[in-house]
Amino acid sequence: MGSLALGFQEIEKTQLLLVGGKGLNLGELSKIQGIHVPEGFCVTTVGYRKAIEHNETFQALLDQLTMLEVEERDQIGEICREIRQIIMEAEIPSDVVTSVVDYLSKFGDEHAYAVRSSATAEDLPHASFAGQQDTYLNIIGKDAILEHISKCWASLFTDRAVIYRMQNGFDHRQVYLSVIIQRMVFPQASGILFTADPITSNRKILSIDASFGLGEALVSGLVSADCYKVQEQKIVDKKISTKKLAIFARKEGGTLTEPIEPDQQKKQTLTDQQILQLARIGRQIEAYFGFPQDIEWCLVDEKFYIVQSRPITTLYPIPEANDQENHVYVSVGHQQMMTDPMKPLGLSFFLLTTPAPMRKAGGRLFVDVTRQLASPASRNNLLNVMGQHEPLITDALKTVVERGNFIKMLPDDKQAPSLSRNNPDMTAQFDNDPSIVTDLIKSSQTSVEEVKQNIQTKSGSQVFEFILEDLKELKKILFNPQSSAVIREAMNATLWINEKMNEWLGEKNAADTLSQSVPNNITSEMGLALMDVADVIRPYAEVIDYLQHVKDDNFLEKIVKFEGGEKVRDALITFLDKYGMRCAGEIDMTRSRWSEKPTTLVPLILGNIKNFKPNASKQKFEHGLQVAFNKEHELLNRLKQLPEGEQKAKETKRMIDLIRNFIGYREYPKYGMINRYFVYKQALLKEAEQLVHEGVIFEKEDIYYLTFEELQEVVRTNKLDYQIISKRIDEYKLYEKLTPPRVITSDGEIIAGKYKRENLPSGAIVGLPVSSGVIEGRARVILNMEDADLEDGDILVTPFTDPSWTPLFVSIKGLVTEVGGLMTHGAVIAREYGLPAVVGVENATKLIKDGQRIRVHGTEGFIEKF
Repeated sequence: MGSLALGFQEIEKTQLLLVGGKGLNLGELSKIQGIHVPEGFCVTTVGYRKAIEHNETFQALLDQLTMLEVEERDQIGEICREIRQIIMEAEIPSDVVTSVVDYLSKFGDEHAYAVRSSATAEDLPHASFAGQQDTYLNIIGKDAILEHISKCWASLFTDRAVIYRMQNGFDHRQVYLSVIIQRMVFPQASGILFTADPITSNRKILSIDASFGLGEALVSGLVSADCYKVQEQKIVDKKISTKKLAIFARKEGGTLTEPIEPDQQKKQTLTDQQILQLARIGRQIEAYFGFPQDIEWCLVDEKFYIVQSRPITTLYPIPEANDQENHVYVSVGHQQMMTDPMKPLGLSFFLLTTPAPMRKAGGRLFVDVTRQLASPASRNNLLNVMGQHEPLITDALKTVVERGNFIKMLPDDKQAPSLSRNNPDMTAQFDNDPSIVTDLIKSSQTSVEEVKQNIQTKSGSQVFEFILEDLKELKKILFNPQSSAVIREAMNATLWINEKMNEWLGEKNAADTLSQSVPNNITSEMGLALMDVADVIRPYAEVIDYLQHVKDDNFLEKIVKFEGGEKVRDALITFLDKYGMRCAGEIDMTRSRWSEKPTTLVPLILGNIKNFKPNASKQKFEHGLQVAFNKEHELLNRLKQLPEGEQKAKETKRMIDLIRNFIGYREYPKYGMINRYFVYKQALLKEAEQLVHEGVIFEKEDIYYLTFEELQEVVRTNKLDYQIISKRIDEYKLYEKLTPPRVITSDGEIIAGKYKRENLPSGAIVGLPVSSGVIEGRARVILNMEDADLEDGDILVTPFTDPSWTPLFVSIKGLVTEVGGLMTHGAVIAREYGLPAVVGVENATKLIKDGQRIRVHGTEGFIEKF
């Protein structure tokens, strides 16, 4: 009988597969001293499996369901209806009935019970599944309870539950259902307690929702609940709602919705004393489980009963600190234009490359900026730098500073070290001389070629020693004072031009036009180079047809059999030799590079053939050059007409030259870093091949789930606990579902920045203006570069762009991104190509629909939808 039903007190921590997530949590709750849980038992998953395992029709329908995709909603709905009907008509096994009757007699079969579903894939730390299966309240009598057990089993195959499992990668055959039979309590009030604020994610603030009667009115949205916030046993906020309805249990079974008397509707549901008592209970439960909880509670005769507790799965993890002090963390991904999670090897390489105080959380990196915010000078420097990268980050950091009590402020004379690579102390003296940039580029190229040659002679532990030594050289190049000064001078000149031209001539964002077709921009040159590849392919119809159907990454070997195939192959190889180390999310060295997956480029090339005429790259560059020259000429002539015009024109000419000579170089240091990363990666994959050959790992890509140091040890010892890889793969899948915050504190609070704008059109979506002009066209919402299907005049709407997205920029007429600032990649390339652009638009890919007509105001920083 024990395996067919288990009382809450009998449930062990290891019995998830028997009682499901809800049942397991109730079992644990019932063991916490001082916590009141209505008594009850679980009909285990053994009963469900016995009821359906020999039903051939059920198994056949399950086979059909497994073959469907999420998008096939109609077919999913039809099969689910048939499965539910089969389960409802199936006879509950007699030994299951006997177990249920025995437990009911123990707790009293005359009582009313809640009959609740508890699946083996719900209320887990990484997946909630809340509300996916059914709950039935106030069920009285053995027959009614048995009927509702079948209903709960059937609810495993509601459309919403099936689709949720598909979206979260759960196999329908591996998910089973237990049914909780729990004594009903008849509360005067009930609700939900979150031990972390669900709005801000602050772990130090509890949030309590409370309403009269049963909690179903609150969960189903029938009433607006009171909301109380508690921090450190003090009520810090209250919102008392008008509660017009409540759901109560009927004596004969079932529930009844009743209106609340007018004089009671605005009454506070819980007294202040009860609020604080409930908060203490919440903290006790949270401490027992070890992570923030979503708790269902009832108040009966002045006593709180807990009817469920589940982990809050939506909270972003807090970066770990080694002390109990307050900390403020800034997302690296929002600055690097790549907010996806990184695999452990990619994370460790980035950590080895940067001197900044980094912390890991949710598969992403965060910079601890607490010390920089603590002193006035370093704070101003940080806010200025962040303002150019991501203004929403700057606004969020100002919010922290304005609180005054979160960070211990340093005296003015104590300075924190600067995070910026544009440290004023590193400024090199140089003239406005373009050869500085060409010399820096030549030096970087020479250095990379030496690394390529030297690493080929290394193997085993030597590879790791070589990489660690060469990373020192990479840091010297990345943080070269002259290189930093070149970038800083160009950025300062851009800001100067925009400020002075607006002040003197009333011209907004003049630097945007002056930045078109600048020399030495390795990233924009890449976009034009792919247009040239399209020109080589264009005359050969057979090659074009072949490319339209190619899926094999070895297509370059096969393309030579077509007329013009050798020319095409050579053109592609030439392109890949220079740019093949790039890819989407390239700061994560584990991502597949274009050289490793050249099919990524095929849709872009075909798009260029469709959208452009021959020689379009040269015409595009020369057009931008002419536009920039004309703007320079116009500005200087207008300035000369002003008082002190000659001097103003002279200063402006110098700043324009700084922009034209140096702004293109801003993209090069990252190109050099990614070049080196690819060299390192190829060497490590050779070591991975050896590990596969010797049976230490199963696939080469397994090494991506190890840190650099861990991989070094595995290569040295030829030993690995493979469970580490499996665990990291599961963690990475979880991290993919998380949305990283721009700014998060050590309390777990996510602080969102805001744009402050006035006089915008109704319904306008606000962002940061980074490239001037106004363009109207069809929005193409693209989440993955490989899915791009663009036509002339389209406006690209996407979460973020890094250099790998540049080939798309030649085909679009405007840009909208969720992440970015004035000096981030997308903004720089948009200005160079003359594309109106608005970045830092929160939830742009949700607010704007694919195919919708929009107007992008790149000068003012907003988008209109039509």
